[in-house]
Amino acid sequence: MGNDLLPGTLDMLILRSLARSPRHGYGIAQHLKRISEDVLDVGESSLYPALQRLLLNGWVTAQWGASENNRRARYYKLTAAGRKQLATENKEFGRMILAIQKVMSCA
Repeated sequence: MGNDLLPGTLDMLILRSLARSPRHGYGIAQHLKRISEDVLDVGESSLYPALQRLLLNGWVTAQWGASENNRRARYYKLTAAGRKQLATENKEFGRMILAIQKVMSCA
């Protein structure tokens, strides 16, 4: 699925997934899949490099904790810089969607 998204879209989706509460990687993937009604099925090979990129950019922090089934999991949390980045990306994404809609509706 990762290759089918516009560049940077996965980062935006992960940031949005973390906007309400911290989640571990599997929880992020499941949230995206559930909310998108099974359209967005993010694999580990796309998800974890994206999370690492978000960590390096300072848009998320990570902390180890226990998952729902008592397994050790790394929980990711949105930072203030991440919230700002999400707003920026959301605005740019809206512009891109509008441009694509204009092209697709052109006679």
